[in-house]
Amino acid sequence: MGFALSDLQLTSPVFVHLGAIPNKYTGQGQDVSPPLAWRNVPAAARSLAVICHDPDAPLVASGGSYGFVHWVLYNIPGSVAALPEAARDHTAGKNDFGKTGYGGPMPPPGHGKHHYYFWLLALNDELNLPAGLTLWEFLRRAEPHVVGMNRLIGTYERS
Repeated sequence: MGFALSDLQLTSPVFVHLGAIPNKYTGQGQDVSPPLAWRNVPAAARSLAVICHDPDAPLVASGGSYGFVHWVLYNIPGSVAALPEAARDHTAGKNDFGKTGYGGPMPPPGHGKHHYYFWLLALNDELNLPAGLTLWEFLRRAEPHVVGMNRLIGTYERS
């Protein structure tokens, strides 16, 4: 994957970068996606995607993947500037729970604090991808089109 440097900014009104994700947005709470907002989207962006990945999860899979995928959401029009809490619009991919849509943080008991990387990718095309793609299937198709990206990292430790 090439570098996609940009001034893209991703934020949430419910947690700050490297701050704790409220229980409501976890597998121990209501398990709904947190609201997200962004600005400074590259002018070339025609669509967007949001990914949530936990690299701290003690999981390694064939093909070199690691961690745990909590959310893959794509086919978001480039004109959209935010996602509401419990977002249901756009196209959901498959998470590592084996379901489509968002699955909130829920690290193994006693495993300590995990970091959840919410990535926003700006794409230079409307790919109109089918629902249910895994993160890796999505990235194989989207990577040549990425013109900007940034992340917001939240933390969560299971009680």
